[in-house]
Amino acid sequence: MDPERTYTAFLGPRRIASGSAREVLQRLGEVGACDGPVLVFDDLSGHQVELDPRLVAEEPPVRAGPGRPKLGVVSREVSLLPRHWEWLEQQPSGISAALRRLVEEALRRDPDEERTRLAREAAHRVMTALAGDLPNYEEAARALFARDSRRFAQQIRRWPADIRDHLARLVERAFPSGDDP
Repeated sequence: MDPERTYTAFLGPRRIASGSAREVLQRLGEVGACDGPVLVFDDLSGHQVELDPRLVAEEPPVRAGPGRPKLGVVSREVSLLPRHWEWLEQQPSGISAALRRLVEEALRRDPDEERTRLAREAAHRVMTALAGDLPNYEEAARALFARDSRRFAQQIRRWPADIRDHLARLVERAFPSGDDP
């Protein structure tokens, strides 16, 4: 797990921990047994995650497998059509280098728009998991994807404080500058 990534844990509508994976796990250990499921979210992606309790130990687990871990390179499988493979094989620096160049080019095209899109999607994932059955959920979702921060804030204002505050923090990246909820 990325040591700079942050996570937030909820027990129902109550936020019980936020911080690095290690910090969240330590807090969950202090809280002990809970009356219900604890949901842990990756703050960047909004995905629900299960944190590895071994992260609380002094040394993080060593990742084994292909790739060049010291450089941060991870090996994964990619499925492409034959014509795509043919094109990649013709590239001068090899397939991996060509793919890296394509990804870097796509990231440079409009990095701000990409960041706001990813932030909206992350906020929506968390909002669906925590507030999908709360009043005004659908309107809040519409406001989120319409980039209407005022309407979004209005729709979630009566939600439980921890959910509302966490979503407000997540959507800071989802709305254009100067249009804060």
